[in-house]
Amino acid sequence: MNFTKDDVEMVEDQSLGTDNTCLKTDLKAQAKIATEKELRMSLSEALRRYPKAIGWSILLSTAVVMEGYDLLLITSFLAFLPWTTKYGQRQPDGSYQLSAAWQAGLYNGAAVGEMLGLFVAGYLAERIGYRKIMLIALSIITAFIFIPFFAPNIITLQVGCILMGIPWGVFQTVPTTYAAEICPVALRAYLTTYVNLCWVMGQLLASGILRACLTRQGEWAYRIPYALQWMWPMPIIVGILFAPESPWWLVRKGREAEAKEVIRRLAVQDPDDIESADNTVAMMIHTNEIEKEMSSGTSYFDCFKGTDLRRTEISCVTWAIQNLCGSAFMNNSTYFFIQAGINPTNSFNFSMGQYAIGFIGTVLSWFLLSHFGRRRLYIVGLTILAALLYIIGFTGIAPDSNKGAQWASGSMLLVFALIYNLTVGPVCYSIVSEISSLRLRAKTIVLARIVYNVFSIVNGVITPYMLNPTAWNWKAKTGFFWAGSCTLCLVWSFFRLPESKGRTFAELDALFDQKIKARKFATTHVDLFSDEPIIAEDP
Repeated sequence: MNFTKDDVEMVEDQSLGTDNTCLKTDLKAQAKIATEKELRMSLSEALRRYPKAIGWSILLSTAVVMEGYDLLLITSFLAFLPWTTKYGQRQPDGSYQLSAAWQAGLYNGAAVGEMLGLFVAGYLAERIGYRKIMLIALSIITAFIFIPFFAPNIITLQVGCILMGIPWGVFQTVPTTYAAEICPVALRAYLTTYVNLCWVMGQLLASGILRACLTRQGEWAYRIPYALQWMWPMPIIVGILFAPESPWWLVRKGREAEAKEVIRRLAVQDPDDIESADNTVAMMIHTNEIEKEMSSGTSYFDCFKGTDLRRTEISCVTWAIQNLCGSAFMNNSTYFFIQAGINPTNSFNFSMGQYAIGFIGTVLSWFLLSHFGRRRLYIVGLTILAALLYIIGFTGIAPDSNKGAQWASGSMLLVFALIYNLTVGPVCYSIVSEISSLRLRAKTIVLARIVYNVFSIVNGVITPYMLNPTAWNWKAKTGFFWAGSCTLCLVWSFFRLPESKGRTFAELDALFDQKIKARKFATTHVDLFSDEPIIAEDP
């Protein structure tokens, strides 16, 4: 029998198609093994298998300590006499105050710089990788610290806040994304919420240093806190030079062999499971292919298309809630305490206590996350925060001579700090890093953080006017305003915030693709490895 050229080409095409089908089948089988193994992995096993991944994640997240430290300086210096004497204006009673406009300008200048940094991070992180963008940001901030340290006037200080905000914007997004991508599901909540702990550590450190400098006179009282910012960048830079790149990023770039090497480097290898790295990379490739089928784009515009629009909404609003739930009280706590009638020394003591409580709350949140998940903690947390804000508001109705009301408002703010850092504060980082799709994660987190910064600017404008005695002078009655805002956040969370606890990225893709209601995420079963994903609500 004679075969024509067309017959031969048809047979070759069929053979090639068969080979591709076999490859896809093998890939899916490997991905299934890795997925099932990851879902079965306990916390203790994850801690044993991934100590290096934990260490590298902690290293990058430590950069967030700088942001928490620096931003607290901006607001706390408003109640710091040597600083206000240098940059403020003398009032009729002989005290020094920075005008509400300049108070808002400094904080909002930093927020504007952060938004610029976020855009840069979203664009460059996906192109050059997380390590390189962090190295660039750390190098830049080392130079920018000179500006506030030597600032002769408030205008120079404003320029410094804007420029330093650019690397802060990078720190806001890259460590969270990196933490989500180098660890298994069992560790994801802990390493992403550790970012919040770093923020709190920076605030606690700043408040402690300011308290120690409170009795100093002259320019070094505020220059020392500025100078101490230089202690962070260099050690982190040295560490990042040796850190591995995210294996998920390498897979997205088609560098599967490098991704396997990174996975072997991150995990303690099990001698009985020599194919573990191959299976894990297969899972990453499989997840990446699923998302390609759902949405082929990776631009900012793609964050607002199809199912990614819902994911972007959840990420953005979840992070915005951090600013809408009344946290402005905490960020301006020292100034709030002074305006409430508490003397400066006790005000700084209160602030130190607040951030120490925040540290404890974030650590305790790790235990709550493993038992209650993200959605429940967020909703319960917002409920309690709203109640506390109403109480603070009612203390503001009492006359200024009522010392009991002043101390009550301060005490409620400490309780607020505990509940916030048990729930909304740290849980937000876990939600945002998990809800966004793999291929759009960096950009979604950037957009979410930009929304956060927009509301930071709003807070930065209105909060000084609420508290400043030369402006609206609401004092503790500001609690009523934030209580109403917090209540609206609670309503949104109940109807729109899904549960992501214990889900792989591919499972979350399937749940969003099938448009499962937020309240049904926790009880819906997903089978990713059938011909069509089977999604059914558990009985």
